[in-house]
Amino acid sequence: MQTSPTLSARQVLLCSALIVTLSMGIRHGFGLWLLPLTQARDWPRETFALAMAVQNLAWGLLGIFAGMLADRFGAHRVLQAGAVLYALGLVGMALAPTPMLFGLTAGVLIGAAQAGTTYAVIYGVIGRQLPAERRSWAMGVAAAAGSFGQFLMVPVEGWLIAVLDWQGSLLALATAVLLIAPLARGLREPPAAPAVHAALPQSVSDALREAFGQRSFQLLMAGYFVCGFQVVFIGVHMPSYLKDHGLAPQVANTALALIGLFNVVGTYAAGALGQRLAKRKILSAVYLLRSVAIAAFLAAPHTPLAVYLFASVMGLLWLSTVPPTNAIVAQLFGAAHLSMLGGFVFFSHQVGSFLGVWLGGRLYGLTGSYDVVWWIAIALGLFAAAVNWLICEAPVARGPRRVVTSAA
Repeated sequence: MQTSPTLSARQVLLCSALIVTLSMGIRHGFGLWLLPLTQARDWPRETFALAMAVQNLAWGLLGIFAGMLADRFGAHRVLQAGAVLYALGLVGMALAPTPMLFGLTAGVLIGAAQAGTTYAVIYGVIGRQLPAERRSWAMGVAAAAGSFGQFLMVPVEGWLIAVLDWQGSLLALATAVLLIAPLARGLREPPAAPAVHAALPQSVSDALREAFGQRSFQLLMAGYFVCGFQVVFIGVHMPSYLKDHGLAPQVANTALALIGLFNVVGTYAAGALGQRLAKRKILSAVYLLRSVAIAAFLAAPHTPLAVYLFASVMGLLWLSTVPPTNAIVAQLFGAAHLSMLGGFVFFSHQVGSFLGVWLGGRLYGLTGSYDVVWWIAIALGLFAAAVNWLICEAPVARGPRRVVTSAA
């Protein structure tokens, strides 16, 4: 039987890391534009929050189809298309004169771009090109790159806003994000060689029916919903929350950068630990510790030091859910439909993101405070800790499939 040629692990990880650094690094700083953009346009904060909520929902919904296309036609093509959409969305975010156009560009276009340039697509390549015994670790490396992107890009974005103003900085980022297109060529997977005896490939409908029939897949989606709610609410609204408490904008910039810095450690550690420990236990611990950290932050005086400590702890927990979540999907169902199934799990994450960022703006408009949403985030973290503990990580048992014979 012939084996399929593969990309080198170094090439896959380097290109994946650089792509995720750009894609995730840029979007992690969007909260920095909330105040200057809404003040310049004379829009309420809810307008910006709604666009970010639409962005996250579009990211999740379109991520399903991006995953299908990547599995079918190649991740590199999806990544290149996503780079172009990202640039167009950032230009629209800078120039949109009305809330509706802002929602279509900053929301729908950038959401579609993120669907095609982030984890669902990248992890599909990693799952297919690296052996199972290194998969969780490699996913941790890619997630750590996204964290480093946040650490690197948030101060850069703050500097760009100061130097070029809020519009010019978005146009500069639109140019930078196009670098994803040439990097995507490094993830162009060679075609699989024909096998002499091979089982008939599992169809998309069969893969979906199998996954959604598994209780563990359902629990994983429920937990990932909570992840989205927590991190996007904090990422978008914390700069405004801190300003409302009398802290300088530099404190928020530093806090977001610290989240990115410590997330490099947290995501890599989660991926490495996933090779040795039960991934469901890692996920339960992360969600439980997030709730504890948020409760402690709310109880403490809001000094710069307290903010930096909270950001550092949250950074360790920020994207540390990503490697074990995707590794569980691969462990349960294999790598053939990993981008698509990962896209469905991520859609649940983005529904949570939509609610977290939108409720933050909505309840702030109604009450003048973010306190209710903080406490919702705490309660949801406890829920996620419980449901992830119940996951069974054993691979799905499959009956024999019809075998076809092809020429060597």
